[in-house]
Amino acid sequence: MGYESSGLNLKQSKPASLGCILRCQIVKLLLQMADESASVGPKDLGPPSEDSPSVQDLEQLLNTGSPSCHHADEVWPNLFLGDHVTAHSRFDLWKMGISHVLNAAHGTLFCQESHDFYGTTIEYHGVPAHDLPNFDLSLYFYSSAEFIHKALTTPGGKIFVHCAFGISRSSSLVLAYLMIYHHFSLVKAIQTVKEHRWIFPNRGFLKQLQKLDLQLRNKTNK
Repeated sequence: MGYESSGLNLKQSKPASLGCILRCQIVKLLLQMADESASVGPKDLGPPSEDSPSVQDLEQLLNTGSPSCHHADEVWPNLFLGDHVTAHSRFDLWKMGISHVLNAAHGTLFCQESHDFYGTTIEYHGVPAHDLPNFDLSLYFYSSAEFIHKALTTPGGKIFVHCAFGISRSSSLVLAYLMIYHHFSLVKAIQTVKEHRWIFPNRGFLKQLQKLDLQLRNKTNK
């Protein structure tokens, strides 16, 4: 399930700092508050299928392990997941060898970079997602997965996928990529990413990923 990271001299190779852990916990609390106040709650999500874990089961899986996340973490070979801090640093991206950037919070307050910001050195793709349980992120699952796949199959390609904190929106798109192109189940995709970075998609996104999981399994079984 896992893999050996490239060993680049980046912040993701260092142990999580107290500030990093606190940041993760604060974001998690905000996401849970948004879940509770939004129209999409546990009772609205519907029963899981026999083969699919419930949203509560997925949240329990997400809660396991140490809450560790840095400004950038390599969660799959040449695929980095992170936050707006790294996205705004063209120098850091250059040091990482990034050739593609996928912004899952395009046009929002902290993530206003664009094609013009990166110029011709980095290929950019923006997804105008809001981190709300009732936002339909599934509309972007396949186009984002295709962009990630294109980056990783480009000779020397490396991609940085981010949103504001690299925890909910961007992680959901990375999970969808692993499910679509590598035929991972949702649980296996979560476990794979969690080996390298703490993530916590909101409940609405988890439900949408559940539906994708079911669709892909039904397609495989035909």
